Amino acid sequence: MEQPQLNEHNKQEYPPMHTCEHIVNRTMVNIFGCGRAVSAHIERKKSKLDFALPQALTDEDIARIEATVNEVIGRHLDVTTEFITQEEAAARFDMKRLPENASDTVRIVKVGDYDDCLCIGAHVQNTSEIGTFKIISHDYKDGIFRMRFKLL
Repeated sequence: MEQPQLNEHNKQEYPPMHTCEHIVNRTMVNIFGCGRAVSAHIERKKSKLDFALPQALTDEDIARIEATVNEVIGRHLDVTTEFITQEEAAARFDMKRLPENASDTVRIVKVGDYDDCLCIGAHVQNTSEIGTFKIISHDYKDGIFRMRFKLL
């Protein structure tokens, strides 16, 4: 199969952290019924994600997020890609973050059977490459829950 022509990508993510971001997003959606992060800053040493939530999370919630993300990482899930048209993607995904000039072919990144979403970034091949997820701080202000995390 010919390699699809995708949009240029101007940043180089740290693959373990980026794949972990996908797992955290799906975990938040699954547990709290919120959308994926409204803002993200993903770096090698530490990262942060912001989620729109109706109330602050408890210490128990924080522990549950950590435990769930680490349990998913521990499943040693393969990370795979799929190429589909924007029309196919619109039926399955939120297209709001897709750039206006995006190519007709889009890439879906799948973390096993746990998560799939539109993404052009760099990822690990298997969750066993990620390490241990640790929330290092969190706060809540004006409807936004922010978590800062690192990989050990």
